[in-house]
Amino acid sequence: MDHTAHHTGTAHDHAAHQAHQGHDHGGHAAGASWPTAAKATLHCLTGCAIGEILGMVIGTALMWGNVETMVLAIALAFVFGYSFTLFAVRRAGLDFKTAVKVALAADTVSIAVMELVDNGIIALVPGAMDAHLSDGLFWSALLGGFAVAFVITTPVNKWMIGRGKGHAVVHAYH
Repeated sequence: MDHTAHHTGTAHDHAAHQAHQGHDHGGHAAGASWPTAAKATLHCLTGCAIGEILGMVIGTALMWGNVETMVLAIALAFVFGYSFTLFAVRRAGLDFKTAVKVALAADTVSIAVMELVDNGIIALVPGAMDAHLSDGLFWSALLGGFAVAFVITTPVNKWMIGRGKGHAVVHAYH
């Protein structure tokens, strides 16, 4: 999530953060709202989509094979997915090492589920792996994969946030 709206650029009161970390996230999935989970998922999906599309474009432009292109796309999806959270928590005043730890804790499961679902769909759609960037099949499989990944990952994020995990970790730094 973009947490910049909550920050003025001034230093944060770390004692207040420690007190905030102890607040109850509900202890169960019902404790996290669906809109919060959807926002967290959309946040991850945005970074994943940018990275994955960039990877597909680069791999295709370099005339790489399907496996190499997909590996690059997945790697870039993680890089961009993590970077969104990393930049937001750095703006909140966290040092780089702590910000990396927060980004990894907040996004790893969400990105992994999204990439597994999205790339699984692309692999299963007949002809999608061999489609070119100019083919409607390429884009419909990719965007359809993103949509299904969003639907499947949102409940995962809701469950994790309800237990103080995933994107709930980022909220400790507000």
